Amino acid sequence: MLESGAILENPTIAYRSWGTLRSTRDNAILVCHALTGSDDVDHWWPGLIGTGCALDPTRDYILCTNVLGSCYGTTGPATINPKTGQRYGSGFPAISVADMVRLQRQLVDTLGIERLALVIGGSLGGMQALEWGAQAGHRVAALTVIASTVRQSAWAIAFSEAQRMAILADPRWRGGDFPPHDPPLEGLKTARAIAMLSYRHVER
Repeated sequence: MLESGAILENPTIAYRSWGTLRSTRDNAILVCHALTGSDDVDHWWPGLIGTGCALDPTRDYILCTNVLGSCYGTTGPATINPKTGQRYGSGFPAISVADMVRLQRQLVDTLGIERLALVIGGSLGGMQALEWGAQAGHRVAALTVIASTVRQSAWAIAFSEAQRMAILADPRWRGGDFPPHDPPLEGLKTARAIAMLSYRHVER
């Protein structure tokens, strides 16, 4: 059951891993990606993972999942709804950071990991790290939260709403039920341009 009360049956979670999990299962690290990221953390966060790096596969067992709602393999709007045989599309339920973390916890449980050595993430990934601390702090030895927040300000909420308005205004949005080969690219471009303004300090 999701935080909204909706039911999402048998969700799939896609993930990548680096390194080897020790028999003691005490060297697992979870990297949480930002809104437009994926589990390819070695591509979008170069220098973080590697021999001699902060996260070292010769020492650590490193996991990165695609968040719930992702378009990169984890159950999301593009996934086939088993009840209808069609993509969820606009029928995909509203999800929260808490829902994302609950699904990650199921993966960690399946892997037999009782406690993570570290959960690290930036932006939305940082929110997931904070949620790990809130939901299961006893199962995390350390958190690294980068460029993130425990709650959104009115200013940030307004920026996000402006981005949604840009996407909804694109005729190709089609109420959220657009075909995969014809997404609302113009709306997405505008939304991303708005977002980029919020990622920089006014004096920089």
